[in-house]
Amino acid sequence: MAKNHFDVIILLGRPASGKSEIIDFLKKTPPIQRVERFHVALMDEIDDFPMLWTWFEDDAILEKVMGKPRLQTDKDGYFLYQYQWDLLIERICLEYQKRLRDANYHAEHTALVEFSRGSEHGGYRSAFAHLSEKVLRSAAILYVDVTFEESLRKNRRRFNPERPDSILEHGLPDAKLEKMYQAVDWQEVSSTNAEYLTIKGIQVPYVVFENMPEKTDDFTKLAPALEDILAKLWQLYTKN
Repeated sequence: MAKNHFDVIILLGRPASGKSEIIDFLKKTPPIQRVERFHVALMDEIDDFPMLWTWFEDDAILEKVMGKPRLQTDKDGYFLYQYQWDLLIERICLEYQKRLRDANYHAEHTALVEFSRGSEHGGYRSAFAHLSEKVLRSAAILYVDVTFEESLRKNRRRFNPERPDSILEHGLPDAKLEKMYQAVDWQEVSSTNAEYLTIKGIQVPYVVFENMPEKTDDFTKLAPALEDILAKLWQLYTKN
């Protein structure tokens, strides 16, 4: 039987655009139905948020507990160097490479790679330049599109100060969200072709999931919309 699932889906979009809610929905979908309707097999998430949150926690321990200098971030929680954003992409690719030590990994798994990039810290153009060829040759991209104002609204709504490390409940202060994510370069990097991004000479299929009006807040709205857009992405993926 021919394989009926993506090897890698790269899930992109502004913070609070709906990426984590899409993953949560897919997790809660019965496995057979998830493959048949959405072309997603056993889900293996590779998300850079837990990676960067560890840096914040390390710096807090160094400064407040050990009385040592911070290593990754300044006192306001910004990275010390812009290249740290690209380091996170390299880390994602390293984690993916580890998965491939299992020769049968993609016979059973779809890797869901999730991150967000604003123009202020290099944008998607910089991030894509650090994706490995192994990731790119197996990947399809799902971009969740919302305006900055919608990202801001949903970021405020989801933030739980008691669980700042939570995938579904973390958030950014308004000023930081504006500085880092008001401007994004997605439209620029995707403007030359409506179906494929050429990254390192590799054609990577992509689709845009329009999440305005919001669909990710209600699974009854999300399910048909996600099924339709992933069917389109699957056609591009198998064609490519």
